[in-house]
Amino acid sequence: MEKAAGEQGVRLSGEPRTRPRHDAADGELDDAGSPIQICLLGPFRILKRGHLTVLRNGGKAEALLMNLAISSIRHRNGAPRAELVTALWPDCANELAGQSLNTLVFAVHRQLGDAVGGAAPILHSAGYYRLNAEAGVGVDVASYDYLARIGEHLTRSGNLAAAAAYYRRAVALYRGDLCGSADVRAIVERERLRALHLTLLARLAEYHYAEGDYDACLRGALTLLTNDPCREDAHRMVMRCYVRRGERAQALRQYQVCATHLRAEFDATPEAATTALFDQVRRDPGSV
Repeated sequence: MEKAAGEQGVRLSGEPRTRPRHDAADGELDDAGSPIQICLLGPFRILKRGHLTVLRNGGKAEALLMNLAISSIRHRNGAPRAELVTALWPDCANELAGQSLNTLVFAVHRQLGDAVGGAAPILHSAGYYRLNAEAGVGVDVASYDYLARIGEHLTRSGNLAAAAAYYRRAVALYRGDLCGSADVRAIVERERLRALHLTLLARLAEYHYAEGDYDACLRGALTLLTNDPCREDAHRMVMRCYVRRGERAQALRQYQVCATHLRAEFDATPEAATTALFDQVRRDPGSV
């Protein structure tokens, strides 16, 4: 693994060229880690020096940046000119649409270029267009994956507190499922990111439980259940937290919540481990 001087001294493959920053006072992620940040997690947004920016050009500029951001997370060299022209002007003649694309790229440069020292936010070479990551145009998905990978590395190294800090920063970036197109590749990527988000929430809940912070653990586990109400490991975590907080009745109710969701969604009953925990709470809560 390649090392670099920096926070935790960790550098992983696939690191975005503009690393996400966090505020030293509270450890929370600062979206302004890139001078220009294209946000695909949740509602599409463009941040310029950390501030929400609405571009002109009737939504075409935002559509262009969304296409280029999605292209960047697919590990391609960029988006072909013909693909962009078709996506943005499906009913326009190719020559006219090509001229419109040139005008649009220039308009984006005028509106965003000052945030990256006058550099072009969009680069064009050999018929392909891509975001100028070298100048500081970032995509939140790349930052999210990077933070999660560092957290995973730190977890394997046994540095759980540092890992939890990175997981929290990744979770803060996840404002919703991946926006954009509905093609097969986008659907697969959307589900991958969603599954990773649930995994990070679970790991944070487990960390807080091990640290004895049952309030934080409970909040995390309930957030996880908001996203996936049939996750029995999260239901069990909630039950244990309630017991540790002295809320035995609420822990027993949580089992019924779990059973209700499983029956409605899958016509199934709780796993043996969940039922065993319910019996333990009912008969001997002090042993939980």
